[in-house]
Amino acid sequence: MTVKDRLSEALLKAAQEAQKQGKLLSVALPDVLIERPQRPEHGDYASTLPLKLARSVGMSPLAIGKTLLHFLPSLPEVQKAEVAPPGFINLTLSPDWLASQVKVILEAGEEVGRCDLGKNEKVQIEFVSVNPTGPLHVGHGRGAILGSTLSNVLAACGFNVVREYYVNDAGTQIEAFHRSIWARYQQLYGREIEMPANGYMGNYMVDAAKEIAEEYGRKFLEMPPEAAVKEIGQIGIRKMIASIRSDLELLGVTFDVWFSEKSLFETGLYEKVMKLLQDRGYVAMKEGAVWFASTALGESKDNVLVRSDGSPTYFASDIAYHYDKFVVRSFKHVIDIWGADHQGHVSRLKTAVSAMGIDAEQLTVIISQMVGLRRGDEVVKVSKRTGELITLKELVEEVGTDACRFFFLSRSADSQMDFDLELAKKQAPENPVYYVQYAHARIASILRLAAERGIDYSQGDVSVLTTAPELALIRKMLALPEVLETVSQGLEPHHLPYYATDLATLFHNFYRDCRVVSDDTCLTAARLQLVKAAQLVLARTLHLMGMTAPDRM
Repeated sequence: MTVKDRLSEALLKAAQEAQKQGKLLSVALPDVLIERPQRPEHGDYASTLPLKLARSVGMSPLAIGKTLLHFLPSLPEVQKAEVAPPGFINLTLSPDWLASQVKVILEAGEEVGRCDLGKNEKVQIEFVSVNPTGPLHVGHGRGAILGSTLSNVLAACGFNVVREYYVNDAGTQIEAFHRSIWARYQQLYGREIEMPANGYMGNYMVDAAKEIAEEYGRKFLEMPPEAAVKEIGQIGIRKMIASIRSDLELLGVTFDVWFSEKSLFETGLYEKVMKLLQDRGYVAMKEGAVWFASTALGESKDNVLVRSDGSPTYFASDIAYHYDKFVVRSFKHVIDIWGADHQGHVSRLKTAVSAMGIDAEQLTVIISQMVGLRRGDEVVKVSKRTGELITLKELVEEVGTDACRFFFLSRSADSQMDFDLELAKKQAPENPVYYVQYAHARIASILRLAAERGIDYSQGDVSVLTTAPELALIRKMLALPEVLETVSQGLEPHHLPYYATDLATLFHNFYRDCRVVSDDTCLTAARLQLVKAAQLVLARTLHLMGMTAPDRM
């Protein structure tokens, strides 16, 4: 339970006791929200409960606040509780209690911040899921890191998380890929073959065809064309999936499940779901195609499920895929992270989920907005090497995994962002990645010094930690569980890099103002415990973001 939760619970009990003793009218009590005041002189936490109760109990907010404080039990966490106009209850944490929390953090160790908010609820996060018809580009990296970090945080908050990549290995785009790589393969052997009109023209297709030619030689030239198209196409898809997997691993992104779209058709699940929609009256035939009657459920237009040529749309297979998520595999909550070009797909998919008898509130779709690249003031649009879009692999190779992860997380998913390649590579404090990781390296250096001098600080008396820089650092460390709850409840991992930066700043301030290893053995031991606790919290934050916590820089 976080400090906020304990304070909220204490205020609720105070209100209930006041009602029991007739000092407050017995009315339904609202949720007791605890917030952090914007101004530090107003304390560490504040509640607007008196303002919320004023109308229903017929008392002034200030009078309600004084009544609640009268019944507020003595709390070891709280040094001061007071009522402030127009009706806030401000709570200031006790310095003695704050200092004691250093030991609590040390006992938690690398699991600091873990909670049971999720109560082992099954959650699936599907992200990236790019068609295996080409390499990953920079924009894909943003969604990958959002999903990866969100998965880490939800797992730390007690959810049973499954990370999943949906492999679009069926449909018209895959057929176009098959014919594209077959054309490139034939061209390598001198055949005058034109690329398909809807083919994939990138240089990577030539490279893939060359790999296949090196492994299989002229084998496919000697086969019937349709058989060759199918076999060489499947080989090409496998190579693309392997390449995607490899690029994501460079970024520190892995998956528990790689789910094949093709399996929906092979197992009969697709047909089962289409029949379910038909039985429920949501399927209509018109213009030679099969339509989902979205308008019957409030959508502005109906949507095609099966084209007039008999091929299912991406929308149709996506409906079947989500039936598999919710019904077959029983996920309580499903989170999809999509690129900006899928914004228009959200409403109709939620409508289809409802049509299958599933609560659409169980599905959350996060849209990851576009990413722009620049070098300082210069906008970067294409790769210097290939003249095409910059691939994710090129980005990672230039700036490193840690910089990619931190920068992509530094803005909310619904905001467009510019990624400054020059800033990401700077070994200077203006680079937030360097700034945060340098704090960890500085901590490691202090602890190495203590070890070299043979200082045993394990029994240090943390009650001597009383200065403003020490207490400010402890306050920030104690905020980690709250940050993780905020991230998991709002599905907003961008709070983590901000927290990491604030924590690093407070550590740098502490290091500037407080000598850690000194002739005062008691204070040295206490401050070394504080430094070790700060290392645990900072490393935990970095690891949740999928970053390294370097000991040297």
